[in-house]
Parts: sequence; C-alpha cells; structure tokens
Amino acid sequence: MSADSYGDRHDATIFALSTAPVRAAVAIIRLSGKGCVGALTALGVTALPTPRQAALRALYAPLASPMGAASASDVDASLLDEALVLRFEAPHSFTGEDMVELHLHGGLAVTQSVLTALSGLDGVRAAEAGEFTRRAVVNGKMDLTAAEAIADLIDAEGGAQQARALDQLRGKLKHQAEEWRAALKTMLAHLEADLEFADEDLPGGLGQAALSGLPALRKSLATHIGDTRGLRLRDGVRIALLGAPNAGKSSILNMLAGRDAAIVSARAGTTRDAIEVAMVLDGVPVTLVDTAGLRAAGDDIEREGVRRAEQAADEADIVVLVSAPDAALASDEMLAAMPDDVKGRLAEADLRLANKSDLKPDAHSKPKTGAHDIALSAKTGEGAEALMARLGDLVKEKAGLGDSVLVTRHRHTEILQEVVGHIDAAQSAAALELAAEDLRLAQRALGRLTGAVDIEQLLDIVFADFCIGK
Repeated sequence: MSADSYGDRHDATIFALSTAPVRAAVAIIRLSGKGCVGALTALGVTALPTPRQAALRALYAPLASPMGAASASDVDASLLDEALVLRFEAPHSFTGEDMVELHLHGGLAVTQSVLTALSGLDGVRAAEAGEFTRRAVVNGKMDLTAAEAIADLIDAEGGAQQARALDQLRGKLKHQAEEWRAALKTMLAHLEADLEFADEDLPGGLGQAALSGLPALRKSLATHIGDTRGLRLRDGVRIALLGAPNAGKSSILNMLAGRDAAIVSARAGTTRDAIEVAMVLDGVPVTLVDTAGLRAAGDDIEREGVRRAEQAADEADIVVLVSAPDAALASDEMLAAMPDDVKGRLAEADLRLANKSDLKPDAHSKPKTGAHDIALSAKTGEGAEALMARLGDLVKEKAGLGDSVLVTRHRHTEILQEVVGHIDAAQSAAALELAAEDLRLAQRALGRLTGAVDIEQLLDIVFADFCIGK
C-alpha cells in the first residue's frame, strides 16, 4: 500500500486477531481508532470499562444486540462470547489512538464469529500487516528502529536474537544515530555561522575548524557499516561441513542435529546435494549444511554436487573441514583438486575435525590430532562435547554476542553508507558552501534511520514483512 492510499484510510478503525489463529485457551482481538467505543457499543457493550481496567462483558452480534432484541431467546441466540474487555484512551495506548482489546475464549468458532461481526461494522476494517505498529510510528509512540525491533523480537528463535532485539527496542541504535546527527548539526551550525556572519567578531576559521571533526565521525560510521555481525545474528549463522568423500560429514550432521537428517553409508559419495538442518546453538539460530565430498568429480551429478559444496563454502559463516584416516582422499589431495578461491577458504577453515578417532591402529592409522583442532568420533560420541563447545564459541564470535553491535538490517547499512558518502564529499568540497550542503544531506540521511524525516516514504519498506495484528 502506498503512503497516499494509506493516508486515505488512516481514519478508519482497524481490528485484527493478535494471537495465533489456532484453538487455544484465550484469543485476543485488538482494535485501534476513533471508532473503538462505537464498535463496543455495536457489540452490545453499553457499560464501558474504566480505561486500563479489565471488565467482563457479554458480546453480541451487532444486528441482534440485546438493546434491540425481540425476546430473551433472540438475545441468547445473538450472544457471541463473554469476554474480558480492556479499553485504552488516546494518546495513552500502543498506537497513540483509542484502543480496545477483546480477550475471548480461544475456540475457533468464537474467534471467527467476533471477527465476522467486526467486519460488518461501518468505518471498521481488518488491519493490514504491521498496521498497529505503523500507526504507533506515525503517532510518535516509537521510531522506526524500535518498530523494526518489534518485528525482530517476534521472529526471534534464540535468546541471543531476543536480547539484540530488546537492545534496539530500548533505543540503542536510535541513541547512537541521534549522537551522530547532533555532531553533524553542531558542525553545520558553526559552518553556517562562518558563512553568514563573516563580518562579525567570530573566531577565525570557525567553519574550517568545524570540518576537522569529520574524520572521527566518518571512522565511527564506517566501523558500524563494516560490522556485519548484527545482520548475521538476525539471519542466522551458516555452518558448512566440508571434506573429502567418506570423511563422515553426514554422521557429524546427524550427531549435531540429534536425528537422522542425512543418509549415512560406508560407500563414498552418498551425499550428492547440500542438506540443511536448522538448530539453535548457545541462543543463536544456526543452519548446518552437509555437503557432497570434495574431489575431482566424474559425471554430471557429481560435478554439480561438488559445485554446490563449493558454493556452501563460499556462503558459510563458519567452515568446518572434516578429515578421516579412511577418507577417499587425503586432505592435501582434496585441496589440490579445488579451485584457488575454494582452496583458500578451506585452508583457512574456522575449525578442523579429525573424524573417526575410534578406528583401530592396526586397521587404519590414527588421525593426526596435532594438525587439527578436535579429534572426533561421530560413531561413539568421543569429542562431541569439545566440538559443541568450540562451535558455540565460534557462533557467538560471528554473531557478536557481548559486543556493542548496532546494525541489524541492510536498510541501516545503506543509510550509513549514504551518510559516509556525503561526509567524504564535504571533506573534499572546494568551498565551504558546498561542504555545508553535503552536511545537510548527511544529516537528513541519518534522520531516515529513525524516521525523523521522510517518514511516509519509508513506512511501506519497513512494514512489508510484519505479521497481521502487530
């Protein structure tokens, strides 16, 4: 929906089911807008609850409310539910508008009957995805970064994602953006004072002195642009298991996943395609990727499997290189068969596993653990605890846990890149007037991060992935 069409419908009262559309103990329907009281009255609630105090009220079908029913039997037939009703008066609500919450019995029939009743009321319509939060932003109840944090909090699969979303919801990114913007504002003020009041008794070189603070500001911005850990945490960390055929990668995947996700066979080359398994490790969502054995492949299917394994290595945040004493190829032979870019990625693997440590010395040589980080037996579980601990440390490092990480979306990165571009232009400007214009553009771009400027142009982008009812 465009900003203009949204503005045309902004005066409507909206409603949505804010809990999951499944059979449950309680279902909550929220309404927001000027028509909340009218909607309650239409549902037969004549005694309005005191704001912010829950009250038990009977809800009736609008066309057969108790006020207009012909008989007691008609009243009973029109009863939809007995619900707890909460009312919030503007501006003291989530959206900044009048709001109502209906806490219903969570049966599907009950929920649907109330939703149907609301949809038939004049001036009341079903909410679109993210529209409650969108109205909160428009009405100044929160900024865009907090709205994005709400979406991330709902989508959080692990405790680390939850903690990072709560940091942003509490204003961590907003406050940093405001500091950057305040610094630009001060520089611009000094620069314009030098330009506008050149004949006044001002310190010499005031404007040029103001520009001296740009390198430090640029460095601070660039640090956050280059820090992709927040993006990695939000999207999840990818761990690729790579190695020669028959090194036991599928067995390791099954051991880590706790289930038989991949086919395991003593025959080399069983895995032909990349197999992905999702799990949560130390509060961080991760995707484990089992790949085809790396080798100089023969037929088309093998070549495609190796190509996908190479792609998995390129896309992975963590590469685990697996070897085994009875693998089809030794590690050095496998590396020799790889393209230079893949060879470099494998040579700098984040973790090396010497698998099949359970093999008897008289049958096969023991893995040389001195050249590997961890000796492991996916069959017996020996080394599994050490592997999980090491993977947990790597995942936390890649996700930036415990550090001050701000950027969590590509939108943030793009805006900060634009700001840095304007700062670079200001530093190389041939005249102070041009530098001042570049600083104005940089300040305006930073305003888009929190929604301080151009708010309507950003709303459709920010709320595109929100769920209904939030």
